[in-house]
Amino acid sequence: MNLAQSRLPDFDHEMALTRKTLARVPEDRNEWRPHPKSFTMLALASHLATIPSYTGFTFKTDSLDVAPVGKEPMRPPELKTRAELLEAFDRGVAEAREALAAATDEAMLQPWSLLKGGQTIFTLPRVAVVRVMVMNHMIHHRAQLGVYLRLCDVAVPAIYGPSADEA
Repeated sequence: MNLAQSRLPDFDHEMALTRKTLARVPEDRNEWRPHPKSFTMLALASHLATIPSYTGFTFKTDSLDVAPVGKEPMRPPELKTRAELLEAFDRGVAEAREALAAATDEAMLQPWSLLKGGQTIFTLPRVAVVRVMVMNHMIHHRAQLGVYLRLCDVAVPAIYGPSADEA
């Protein structure tokens, strides 16, 4: 078993938990936010839904410039419904899983860089990019979404153990 394949059970587990959380996003609270500096419910859910898609991209390129000089900066897709959130998430997860399952140890250990305006923000081996910038990043925003759900009186799914709403 190589590095990438050893990550698949964790990947599958976290993706299932994230999908369960996204499936609870209420469509009547799209613009709700807990604080003026916070994402809206829909913006947070959209960001969360698209994080897995960066996995495939990480294996197809050596870097990503989120604001390339002389070009438009990256913009997240405008997802508007729970169905669109889940569709984007499912598509990104399928592509990510395929890329991860096919990755060799050599590919996992190759450096990958995130840039902004041509300036390197970080360079890490792809194995670390998948763990930190995909998995940990997704888990972080999933937890935020759980708080949003609680504050909007939406049943919070059980994640690593029971929630107050699910045994």
